[in-house]
Amino acid sequence: MTSAGPDPSVPVVLSVLGRLPTDRPPGVLAACDGSDGSLWALDRAMTEAEAHDLPLYVLAVVNPAPTGYPPGMAELVQESVETLVESMADGLRRAVGAVQRARARPCTAEMSLHVVLGNVIEVLLASSARQHTVVAGTRGNGGFARLLLGSVSGALVHHAACPVLVVPAPPEG
Repeated sequence: MTSAGPDPSVPVVLSVLGRLPTDRPPGVLAACDGSDGSLWALDRAMTEAEAHDLPLYVLAVVNPAPTGYPPGMAELVQESVETLVESMADGLRRAVGAVQRARARPCTAEMSLHVVLGNVIEVLLASSARQHTVVAGTRGNGGFARLLLGSVSGALVHHAACPVLVVPAPPEG
């Protein structure tokens, strides 16, 4: 799947809490990092949400400081973090638009897009608490293509608080 222009009509919720908002009903949570694997997973998540008549939460996680900032640096990089978050929100809109266009029909599930700051695995595990299902691809944008199951999907399978659906790449043909 390839991405196309973003759909500005799809709102994106920014959360600095490190998890999805807790005031929403349980639904299908789709982890999306823009990789092909996450787009295939997003397509399946749309189908799951429709089949179970549940809301679909599409989640992208931004980790602006994987190892943390030294004292005083956080304020200096705030503008860069804001740019990174907006870029991720734009990418999320593009991903949803690309999957919507590739489907035979538009997704009818109630959908919301979320960009959350934090560690990817920690955010997904915390966000899995109250969800019906978490859907993820077998591998994302990590650099270890030889792995069958990526670190994020592996952590979800072993530690999520709800059922996890791991979507493999479609067969080549």
